[in-house]
Amino acid sequence: MDIEILDNPEQELTDYLTDKIREFNWANWEVQERLPLAAQLKSDSGEVIAGASARTFGDWLLLDILWVSEELRGQQVGTQLLNKIETEARKRGCKKCLLDTLNFQAMPFYKKHGYITQWVQEGYPKDGCKYFMVKEL
Repeated sequence: MDIEILDNPEQELTDYLTDKIREFNWANWEVQERLPLAAQLKSDSGEVIAGASARTFGDWLLLDILWVSEELRGQQVGTQLLNKIETEARKRGCKKCLLDTLNFQAMPFYKKHGYITQWVQEGYPKDGCKYFMVKEL
């Protein structure tokens, strides 16, 4: 057996491996669908100026991204996005939300909205940390 290390793997290989682990997971999970969910706010010219991206999966809302443009920060836009995403997740039957945020990002924001730090990954990627946070919806 000759295991090859690839410094710059083709996207095709990464996609293939991702598909294979997904096949395995779907064959063993009790939940058979993961649905995308997003919210956006556009400027008058049609440019996205804030948004959120997530997935609903069984009892869980998995919040991947919540972003607000610099000029809108501090105006409750993030709170409105978060509330809308959580409301839609509840409609889909979600009972909990999971997210992660870096030490220089939005941990105080999420904490203010009822999220609890479940675990901290220290030294990420070197001197920082990543917070894994959950909330009962």
